[in-house]
Amino acid sequence: MGSRRFVVLLFVLLAVTATLVSAQTFRGTILGTVTDTSGAVVPGATVKAKNAATGLERTALTSAEGNYSIPELPIGNYTVTVTQSGFQTASNTNVVVDVATERRVDIALKPGQVTDTVEVTGEAIAQVDTTNDVLGGTLDAQAIANIPVNGRDYTKLIYLNPGVAGSPDQISDSPGSFGTFSMNGSRGRSNNFLLDGLDNNAYSTSNQGFSNQVANPSPDAVAEFKVITSNFSAEYGRVGGAVVNVAMRSGTNQAKNRNATTTMISPRARPNRKPMVRSRAPTRLSSTMSENRTVMTDTISKVARKVPPSTTA
Repeated sequence: MGSRRFVVLLFVLLAVTATLVSAQTFRGTILGTVTDTSGAVVPGATVKAKNAATGLERTALTSAEGNYSIPELPIGNYTVTVTQSGFQTASNTNVVVDVATERRVDIALKPGQVTDTVEVTGEAIAQVDTTNDVLGGTLDAQAIANIPVNGRDYTKLIYLNPGVAGSPDQISDSPGSFGTFSMNGSRGRSNNFLLDGLDNNAYSTSNQGFSNQVANPSPDAVAEFKVITSNFSAEYGRVGGAVVNVAMRSGTNQAKNRNATTTMISPRARPNRKPMVRSRAPTRLSSTMSENRTVMTDTISKVARKVPPSTTA
């Protein structure tokens, strides 16, 4: 009887602990404080955040202190709308939510009719994370698409962050370069890879010198990734190096495709030989099955290498 009670109590304790512990997330948060023009807080106001690309909408109410928080938002551009009786509707557009980032949007309501709307663009909002002191950098889809990546390995873009040092193979095109880098002097295997919030680390002891990730997605399938180099919170833990938090691309309400070809020419051409040319032609499809409900995306990449024949003097 006593052992049964112990098991039940242990189960309840684990269940409560699971609800209190924050999980590793790749989504963002919009939070802030709603006040009136005099600076007094406005409790009970309705705050809505709507994704411009997918139509996803989340709602929250301000607390007695006028604060609100809308967590677990997929990355993208949002419109934040605040309504309260006796005040004009306030709308903030182009609020950018990045990977695992908190975006603070403080709103001051003006007295008037709810039918009246005051619109503020995202340029008036601080586009930096002012809620924590973590160090690192974020690369969005535009940067990933515009920066040539040799070897189809998105992790080579991690070297753009300060504090990153190359592994002994110096970012070569060999398999040993995949995912192996040193952050702030730590070992190459002391990094934590997350893919859409899931553990993407290869724990096998045989992966030394090979991929430290279970899945290494194509750069064209990556919507954004964040590299946290220092001061990250306990929700990540596990490592003394960097945290690489990757968010995959998502579909939108607009069906579209993208075809782009990037050509890179090897600068190390040997005497009497033309340089090697490598071209990549990714095709990305985005479509919707049900507007604001079901969207999907797919990425197909093709890499071609052309080595011209030798020429004689």
